[in-house]
Amino acid sequence: MKESKIHIKSDSKEAIKAAVKEIRRHRERLVEFIKDHPYFRYKLKPVATDTKAPRIIKLMTAASRAANVGPMASVAGALADLGLEAMLREKARIAIVEDGGEIAAFTEKPIVVSVFSSNLTLPSKIGFLLERKDCPVGVATSSSKTDHTLSFGKADSVTVVAANASLADAAATAICNSVVGEDIEESIRRGLDRAKTIEGVRGVLIVREDRSGLWGELPKIVKIS
Repeated sequence: MKESKIHIKSDSKEAIKAAVKEIRRHRERLVEFIKDHPYFRYKLKPVATDTKAPRIIKLMTAASRAANVGPMASVAGALADLGLEAMLREKARIAIVEDGGEIAAFTEKPIVVSVFSSNLTLPSKIGFLLERKDCPVGVATSSSKTDHTLSFGKADSVTVVAANASLADAAATAICNSVVGEDIEESIRRGLDRAKTIEGVRGVLIVREDRSGLWGELPKIVKIS
């Protein structure tokens, strides 16, 4: 869908159809809102919106306020959340929406979500084992090393697990922005401290060069061959 690259998985074809329809509808409302409020696209700090704003705008602004970043930092996660909601209304037992790497998920059987980092020195690929007790859940990754995102930090990757994908997306950006300075270990600690201040964040994994840091209650980490 234009700039949105979306991957949907489910045990229900009807749930997938519902998610596509809902994501397209909310994406159109977002585009219309930005036409009338062009500042919304470029703000790097939270913005105020009125009660008549579309639902997707409300989700994005709430997440951006929690993480103290601009609202567009949560756009991919918000679309994923709205798609997930549509799938759950169709009684899907497995519902996964991934939008540009940001994931909203619900599952009644264990699934593995791989964690991508631009750091090529990692000895193996890893992932999170998501189980029913973890759901619904949002998983998002931000990096200073990719060219399609705006980041002020130095992390190879910051992966956040949160109550929903909107918040995970915004929080990953905020935390990644905090991983700064020449002292790698200290920069990771700074990122972990930032994560602790964002309400709704369950846990975070930060990777920078040959160092990593963990905080919070993350799903089980598994090796992916």
